[in-house]
Amino acid sequence: MSDNQTQNAHTHDGDNDTRDTTRSTHSQKKSHDDTRIMSVVIENGQVVTPSTVINGSIHIEGDRIKSVGENIKNETLSAADRRIDAAGQYLVPGLIDLHGDDIESHLYPRTGARIETQMALASADRANVAAGITTKFHAISFEVDPEANRSPELGAELTTAVEQTDGLIADHRIHARCEVTQKRCVEAIETLLDADDAGLVSVMSHIPGKGQFRDTDAFIEYYRNSQNHTVAEAEEMIDERGSLELETIRERVRRIVNCARDADIPVASHDDEDPTEVAQLHDIGVNISEYPINIETAKRAHATGMTVTMGAPNLIRGESQWGNLRTADAIEADVVDALVTDYHPMSLLAAVFIDTGEPLPTRVARVSKNPADAIGLTDRGRIEVGARADIAVVDPNPTPTVTRAFVAGAPVYRAEGAK
Repeated sequence: MSDNQTQNAHTHDGDNDTRDTTRSTHSQKKSHDDTRIMSVVIENGQVVTPSTVINGSIHIEGDRIKSVGENIKNETLSAADRRIDAAGQYLVPGLIDLHGDDIESHLYPRTGARIETQMALASADRANVAAGITTKFHAISFEVDPEANRSPELGAELTTAVEQTDGLIADHRIHARCEVTQKRCVEAIETLLDADDAGLVSVMSHIPGKGQFRDTDAFIEYYRNSQNHTVAEAEEMIDERGSLELETIRERVRRIVNCARDADIPVASHDDEDPTEVAQLHDIGVNISEYPINIETAKRAHATGMTVTMGAPNLIRGESQWGNLRTADAIEADVVDALVTDYHPMSLLAAVFIDTGEPLPTRVARVSKNPADAIGLTDRGRIEVGARADIAVVDPNPTPTVTRAFVAGAPVYRAEGAK
């Protein structure tokens, strides 16, 4: 494979694996005669395991990690199909992103300029792999919001594209975001869950006086100033969301949670702002709290056992775009389980190398093992024997950069200049 080139792995040619852990577009990589599984040794790197960092090697056999350690046996080295020198670099698990809506910027790189869906998805795929992300949950909004180019119809189209597009490198999955203030969006999500087309669902309610729009005037201004719909349409949306009874919202949330439970799919809440409400959400079956907007709510969510996720861009920038809880403050309070890309894939890897006063394995776990466990993908997100061989080789200086990536044991990415 030439430098600065991404190469696709083959489609899975064995028995179908369980959907929860190994659904992927990748096969076990085999040697040239296609009769035995390929063996790869990545050596001399700083290997970040769940508990420590060792100067050692990783032996990949097929799609699994065969061994990890400071000393790989000579017979293993001599029998390897490929040996890769990772001196001066870190070997980390492939990153797992539970919430990334960057597909929207690939689909609409400029306002009103729509790119063909498969092309946008391929572009997002390569960008995420280059950022070290090997399992991607595309946060697809089922929401009527012309200003953000969002609709239930587009959500369904993107879902189908993610499920059916061939030739993608990473393992792509669906995080279906449901705007519960809009009835047809709730119905669309129920249909999606019934078809088993999502790996994660979240409930959100963008209403005046709550969450992102705590300032009611800002809510009204957002819709009235849009160039993508008429003033009359804006007024209709404002009225629809602003006049909805709280009990109606709660009933719709319960519908989604029950439907997700039947499909064995985790549920996240979004922009939680009240400790009592987040505890109630936990009690009805919500597993994940996304972007709690204040420290009291984050602490309560964490105390209930919910997985608390915060934005990596928030940590990189040092602040929330909306003036909400800082990721750094939530980490200092020890209430952050996982980081997500939100809108910027490169931030996930960069966040690992921000000194939060914690050991490196703890920081790596927030973008690999912890999100994997939260979503039930316990076959990945860790460098240990038997785990799926999703691995990123990272040069930490001057900016953390992925030089190589492996997905299910297949070498899928190599940056120019990589050894």
